[in-house]
Amino acid sequence: MKIETLDHIALWVADRDELADFLVDRLGMHVIDRTDKFTLVGSDARRGKLTLFAAEPDREPGPLARIGLRVFDIDEALAELPPDLAVERPEQGRVEFEGPQRLAFALVAAEDGVAYDLDHVAFRVADPETTFEQLAKLGFDVEDGRLKAGDAYIELEQGETQEPERPLLNHLGLRVESADQHIREAEERGLEIADIVDAANTYAVFVWGPDRIKLEYVEHKPTFSLV
Repeated sequence: MKIETLDHIALWVADRDELADFLVDRLGMHVIDRTDKFTLVGSDARRGKLTLFAAEPDREPGPLARIGLRVFDIDEALAELPPDLAVERPEQGRVEFEGPQRLAFALVAAEDGVAYDLDHVAFRVADPETTFEQLAKLGFDVEDGRLKAGDAYIELEQGETQEPERPLLNHLGLRVESADQHIREAEERGLEIADIVDAANTYAVFVWGPDRIKLEYVEHKPTFSLV
C-alpha cells in the first residue's frame, strides 16, 4: 500500500453549517462543495480538506484528539479567533483550542506550504507503539519517527478511549494512485473492507484500521475537478 497525500478528514457533525461557518470565518477556508449530504471545506481544493457529513447530534470525539492546520503567523491566526475562546500553548509555534461541536484544533507555525492546509491529525489510543506499527503497514511512510501521508502526518497520544456510539470521525481520506491495487492488496492481506465506492469523480476502498479508525484509499478519476 502506498499513500500519496492526506486528502481529507471526514466528520459526522450535527450542524455542518455551524462548523463550516467557523472554518470559513475563523480558519481561512472556503466552502468547496455543498450537497444534501455533506459540505466540503478547505483553504485549497487541491490540498487537505474537511468533509462534514450531516448526522445525528451528540457526537463524541472518541479516538480523534485534534486536527492540526498550518499557519504562517500564529499571532495573526489567533487574532482571527473569537476573543473569548480558550487557547492553550503547549509549545513554541503551536496553539490548541476546541471549536464548535467538540472538534479540537491545533494551529502549527510553518515556513512554507499553504496556509490552513492539513498539518496533522492526532489520535488518542491505548497503545501508541502498537498503533504506529499497524498504521506503518497500511501505506503511511515512516520518516524521522513520524507516520507521514504526503507532507501531513499522524500524531498518536496515549489514552484510554472507548468506541463511541456516535463518533465524530467518519474516516481519513488518503489519496492513492490506484484504488484497484489497494482493493487487491486488502483482500490478499485479509484486511476488513468496510466498503467500495465507485463515484462520478472518485473510486475508493474503505478499510478498518487499528482502533476502529476507518481509512479511505481514494483514487481521483480524470474527471475529478474542484475549485
